[in-house]
Amino acid sequence: MILVCGEALIDLFVDLSGADVRAAAPARAAPGGSPMNVAIGLRRLGVASGFFGALSNDGFGERLAALLARENVALDFAPRLSRRTTLSVVALDERGAPTYNFYGDGAADVSLDASHLPSALPCAVVALAFGSYTLAVDPVGAAYLALARREADRRVVSLDANLRPGVTPKLDVWRARFHDFVACASIVKASDEDIALGYGPEAPIDGVAADWLARGASLVVVTRGARGSSAYTRSRRVDAPARRVALVDTVGAGDAAHAALLARLTQRGALSKSGLATLSEAALRDVLDYANAAGALACTRAGADPPSAQEVARML
Repeated sequence: MILVCGEALIDLFVDLSGADVRAAAPARAAPGGSPMNVAIGLRRLGVASGFFGALSNDGFGERLAALLARENVALDFAPRLSRRTTLSVVALDERGAPTYNFYGDGAADVSLDASHLPSALPCAVVALAFGSYTLAVDPVGAAYLALARREADRRVVSLDANLRPGVTPKLDVWRARFHDFVACASIVKASDEDIALGYGPEAPIDGVAADWLARGASLVVVTRGARGSSAYTRSRRVDAPARRVALVDTVGAGDAAHAALLARLTQRGALSKSGLATLSEAALRDVLDYANAAGALACTRAGADPPSAQEVARML
């Protein structure tokens, strides 16, 4: 099992394109949250997953819990709190790229603290996945960091930057916390946009990847949208092209790619510290191709809706 740690929330898609500014703007509420998407994406790809994040007792929280249960994501580690569910208001540009505004101060997802950490994880948990804004918002971020540090010697830790400046606007604070997580991580995934936001638009991607490897990671994967993706180890860089699809929007594409990255490593028997250290160039390219296919398929449907193993297999 891969235990995915982070937020589950509601994405509120609002259409502001109407000419009459006095009219009600149509809106659609959909389950979301990068870590929740990864947990669901793993299950759809045939990999056992669990979710470790606080869920609200409100109506939205009930909906999120029901969805995770329906997708067969284990909820043994997901406490229920009497706090509201975070809302993420999503606007899409003409390319289908989202902009997020978060309404979640004091919400359930960010209120998880060290008291909610499991005293021990079962042997079935082979890896932990962390990502998105709950890394850098306390108390939840400090609790997740404590868990990552505690388990890093025993299990693979995978980290997705998925930077959200609207929630963590102090980028120096975000970088310091992110580097604390990198020191625990075996795998670090980020988009080129994450790197530009977190390190500056002129930051060299190869240089940032090399820094993460020097801080302790064994594998760094950088996604570049329509330009494909790159994998970095201490001995090589491998590139893989993107898949061409009819774009609807890019919501959840990075989450689908992260889930597929972990799923393909699992399928290859390489989701372990020793397995990551011995990945060949051909194996890295295969893993990237699989993740690129999953991310591309997610772009063909509205909102966060990761593909199944059968869908990915048909694209390869």
